[in-house]
Amino acid sequence: MTVFHPLNESEHLMYEIPSDIAFTPSVKTAQQQRGSREVYAKVEQRGGWQTEVTAELREFIAQRDSFYLGTASADGQPYIQHRGGSKGFLKVLDGNTLAFADFVGNAQYISLGNLDENNKAFIFLMDYVNRRRIKVWGTAEYVEDNQQLLASLADDDYGGRVERAIVFHIQAWDINCPQHIKPRYTEDDLAPMVADYQRRISELEAEVQRLRQFQT
Repeated sequence: MTVFHPLNESEHLMYEIPSDIAFTPSVKTAQQQRGSREVYAKVEQRGGWQTEVTAELREFIAQRDSFYLGTASADGQPYIQHRGGSKGFLKVLDGNTLAFADFVGNAQYISLGNLDENNKAFIFLMDYVNRRRIKVWGTAEYVEDNQQLLASLADDDYGGRVERAIVFHIQAWDINCPQHIKPRYTEDDLAPMVADYQRRISELEAEVQRLRQFQT
């Protein structure tokens, strides 16, 4: 599937090094002052961050049932919104584009209002079980008039009505180290272990009943 509303050149800022989208001159100065600039400069020399969806990123996204979307107002006031759904509800449309369904909610429309005046956006993906996180920088827009796109993002396991699609254009992404990530497990993650325990408990209860027969 291709991008439905491609951004023009003025909206899609180009960076000589992908990580420059985050490592601004001010950030690089801070790194220099605190001793980490040399390390990141070596990363930049090797090509820096990824700019397109790879097989690794596609698989990582397919396993996620939630993520965080960051936007900001025209004057820079940031806003973070949690988005959740069935695994894979965040879709890969093509090598540079992600999208997800925006369902009827509390009608605050903070993210939408921010995107109307500032299309810069950020996606933060967490895998708590394996202690991995991926950060994705880019721009975003919302699409309300493309029924084909909206239908492709609908979730049959969720009864909410799709109001619009949020389309995210990737400019750079990076994998973070696992430091400080505390493992957390969902019901689905724990279900196989719980089933094993329940089966073992049933076997032990049956064994107890069998042995009690010899005590009477």
